[in-house]
Amino acid sequence: LSIATPTSYHFALDKASISHLIITNRPMLRRGFIAIFNLTSVSGTPAITQRTAGSGFIANPPAAFFTRRFLSKSPIVMSSATLHSIPPEHIPAGMTVHVNKPFLPTSVSEIEKLGSKKVFVVANRSSVKFIEGDGRLIQTLESKDLLAAPVCTSIGMGGGEEGLLQACDAAYECGADCILTVGGGAVQDAGKLIRLWLTTKDNGDVAEASSAAASVEGIQAAQKQDPMPALHPQIAVPNSFAMAEATKVAGLTTKANTKSGAAHEDMIPNVLIYDPALSAGLPDWVRFGTALRGIEHAVGAVTHPKSNEDIRSRALTGLAILKENIEKLKETPECSVAQSNVYVGGFMAIRALNTGCYPALGHLVENQYSARFGVHQGSCSGILCARIMDSHYEKSEELQKRISAAMGDASTPAPRLVRDLAGSLPGVSHEHTQVNVTDDMLGEFTQWMFDNHLPRYNSLSPKGFSRVDDILGMMTKPLDKL
Repeated sequence: LSIATPTSYHFALDKASISHLIITNRPMLRRGFIAIFNLTSVSGTPAITQRTAGSGFIANPPAAFFTRRFLSKSPIVMSSATLHSIPPEHIPAGMTVHVNKPFLPTSVSEIEKLGSKKVFVVANRSSVKFIEGDGRLIQTLESKDLLAAPVCTSIGMGGGEEGLLQACDAAYECGADCILTVGGGAVQDAGKLIRLWLTTKDNGDVAEASSAAASVEGIQAAQKQDPMPALHPQIAVPNSFAMAEATKVAGLTTKANTKSGAAHEDMIPNVLIYDPALSAGLPDWVRFGTALRGIEHAVGAVTHPKSNEDIRSRALTGLAILKENIEKLKETPECSVAQSNVYVGGFMAIRALNTGCYPALGHLVENQYSARFGVHQGSCSGILCARIMDSHYEKSEELQKRISAAMGDASTPAPRLVRDLAGSLPGVSHEHTQVNVTDDMLGEFTQWMFDNHLPRYNSLSPKGFSRVDDILGMMTKPLDKL
């Protein structure tokens, strides 16, 4: 395989018969190109040949270097797209961010920098395969006597109350002094809430929260501590683009299927590591659904009544990166550069939204819809984002024109662009019927929305609601009428 230019490439190999890999390019090798291969699907030990003496290839590397998996349904995927980085001004004070970095050595390095001795690992079940096994994260932490307890996998979609409270109690019982979260948004939010809960165990002023077992009420009380005790550090290792790890807010779903949670400036994770290797094999509804959430966050930041020009500029920059690279992901879903760029754009969008105007109308309504009907938030955005934009278009038209421009088509109204993008994404629903939500269910839901949250919706929307039918009309407008 000959590489023509010194740039970043993603290789996806689907054959188990590879026995010899040769890469040649003298100029690239002189520029310090380094290749580390993890050919775990290959029988035996493949040979890696260096055509240039002194190049950066690692021949027959030890297990510690096996930090990448190359799995795809297509033979070879190569991407030479520009790899974006997050501008420093978008990163919260005190947070360290690594994008497109191998999570294993980066995590261990950051744990050592923090001086942590008992690391409590929380992961969703689909991520466990990346962290358990010979030479992987859990074994590495065990070998260094840093693992506080077996991996916690009790966190379900939406951060269900029961699994979250189990994790809180387990972290306390093992004496954790660092929380490492691997997976999607629910896991990242759980890490924040666990850290918040742990502060109460040494604080006699929070008597109810300091009882034997964790509780939602205790977690909510903990966020009101003043001064807030120091939280144990969190290293967030996301596998998708939900962006919970980039905020000070953490959500959970109660047993009554309502959305709850906590928020505090100190809850934002200390370290964030996005390694596209962890996104390998993600189902479409996760990969593209969480990417669409980034579009939602950007739209909300641009059109929010409390937004300003700085926030809008940051959000629009992230939106442009998102749109371009989501289109690339549709062609090559496992492309590491495109995935990293989607992460960068999504990070910029959520940080813009969290700078003075969180939550946005769409963000709040879709979270409530998700909790009520058990629908993944990506499909909530697919169903509702364009409809919500359309509901206030007459009041936010000039701002939405800027959204259209950032999405690459200034002549088309933004709700239609978002509608068409959502409709093109594999695994993402865009109609209520696709997620088994009936007209009667919507009628009951919108009445609940009107009765319980009308003032808040009106504070978040460029155009106010006065009747329950205004909300119902927003939720149910035919997409072809936008």
